[in-house]
Amino acid sequence: MEGTAKMENKSWSIAPAWPECRNAAQRLGVSPLVAQVLFNRGIMEPDRVRAFLDPKLSHLHAPESLPGVTQAAERIARAVRDRESIVIYGDYDADGLTGTAILWHLLTLAGARVSYYIPHRIEEGYGVNSDAIRQIRQDGADLLITVDCGITAVEQIRLARALGLAVVITDHHAFEGTLPEAEVVVHPRAGEGYPNPDLCGAGVAFKLAWAAAKSLCGAEKVHSRFRDFLVDATGLVALGTIADVVPLTGENRVLARHGLTGLAKSKLTGIMALIEAARLTDQKLDSEHVGFWLAPRLNSAGRMADGELAAELLTSATPERAREIALLLERHNQERKSLERRIFDEACAMIEARHLASDARRGIVLASENWHAGVIGIVASRVVERYRRPTIIIALDSGQGQGSGRSIPHFELNHALAECREHLIAFGGHAMAAGLRIAADRIESFTAAFVARANQRLTAQDLEPTLRLDAETRLSELSEQTVQQIEQLAPFGQGNPRPKFASGALQVDGEPRVMGASGEHLSFHLSDGHQRCRAVAFSQKDHLPALLQHRRCQVAFTPRLNTFRGCTNVEMQVVDIRCPV
Repeated sequence: MEGTAKMENKSWSIAPAWPECRNAAQRLGVSPLVAQVLFNRGIMEPDRVRAFLDPKLSHLHAPESLPGVTQAAERIARAVRDRESIVIYGDYDADGLTGTAILWHLLTLAGARVSYYIPHRIEEGYGVNSDAIRQIRQDGADLLITVDCGITAVEQIRLARALGLAVVITDHHAFEGTLPEAEVVVHPRAGEGYPNPDLCGAGVAFKLAWAAAKSLCGAEKVHSRFRDFLVDATGLVALGTIADVVPLTGENRVLARHGLTGLAKSKLTGIMALIEAARLTDQKLDSEHVGFWLAPRLNSAGRMADGELAAELLTSATPERAREIALLLERHNQERKSLERRIFDEACAMIEARHLASDARRGIVLASENWHAGVIGIVASRVVERYRRPTIIIALDSGQGQGSGRSIPHFELNHALAECREHLIAFGGHAMAAGLRIAADRIESFTAAFVARANQRLTAQDLEPTLRLDAETRLSELSEQTVQQIEQLAPFGQGNPRPKFASGALQVDGEPRVMGASGEHLSFHLSDGHQRCRAVAFSQKDHLPALLQHRRCQVAFTPRLNTFRGCTNVEMQVVDIRCPV
């Protein structure tokens, strides 16, 4: 059974110890702590362990195994040869933008007549829209390729075909029922047997670019200019994969691992400018750099201004223009943060005043005319983090609302919205994240239907925040070599979280102190009587009185290596503290 303990309504769920851990560690050539982590992730066979610790590009699935990709590649190659006008219709988020850039660069290398279209988040909303289709066709396009959108655009694709516009759909979002009548649909779940159903939009675009390069070359081995670009493009795939929070397992892990290395060395002008603006030049990039630094800057264009700005950065921008755009995105990102804080505070005030997070209401729907549609998805994520309930945040404008939702395990948001479709104009997304459009006068009825479904499906235990911990460990197990091996499990993210552990009962050694410009963080030392280790607890200054009073605690933490003045030590990055023990 799993061990469980609570503090301030937060439970610790410690994975059961693997009886074969020490034997397996010797067999696999890793520390027992790392063997336990691998066991927790279902990775025990030597071949799988080797592949996990050393993912190779040769482990990628052949692009031809992706449903629809062979036909799409042949259609694109024909369009290039026949000098047809090609428009890439991409989504405005980081996944769609990077996927758009991948196809644009590949087709530009091939000498194609290619351009892109990114819808305006506020004015047009998510996905393919009819007005854009009419304008694209009027401007002379022959072939439309969607990226990270289009799988539910049945009416819009029917219009495109009626206007004489050929369409190739590439997408990865959930769909139900009839598929659009495109010439080809490329989607990891649209056929049978693709080994990686969790490929993101940029990943789908990358596989199509790879297949198109083969078709253009008329051979399995592509020309060097295509090959060099495809290797470089894994950086764009990594950015989209991590930003879209798809599971970092299997093929996605290969793309993210190699892409992060490639991202730091990228020759793409826009990527270099983005990294420079984020002050990450010459750093070894990891998933946290992408998730918290690079992706938010890309997304800020679509949230605060126009996604085409970020698309230009990743495609045609000169070095001078790229630096200019990157600085603009920096400003947009700061504006986004300020706006997000205000809306989050207002949302929490509404929830508390109206008692919307009671046990009788296991889903949250909020709407306001004072909210900006560009940041409501981030606000929804923060509300879910605080109240542990599936949440829909709606920005109202002129009698219509644009909404963004985030969910928790055991509540598939896309299915819930499908069951509430009678109240909605449009919707789409995943189990954990989705978007919608709704008439203002239907919000009340939608809220009642959505909350009713949340009440039916979610238990009180589902609403309880839980820390999943990989093992309880002693300080003596936290050697520098072991922590280095733990870092080999990166990149961390959805499906492969950074390992967290529980300590035993430890003494507070010396005086804890607050740190940081705002005094929000704690620094203290812990000892088991034999070893001593520094602990850092970000945003946890409220624990200081308890630490001083009890001088004894148990912590949940991630081990990190900290190098200062040439000396490297293991530190505990604390995620929760239990006092007393």
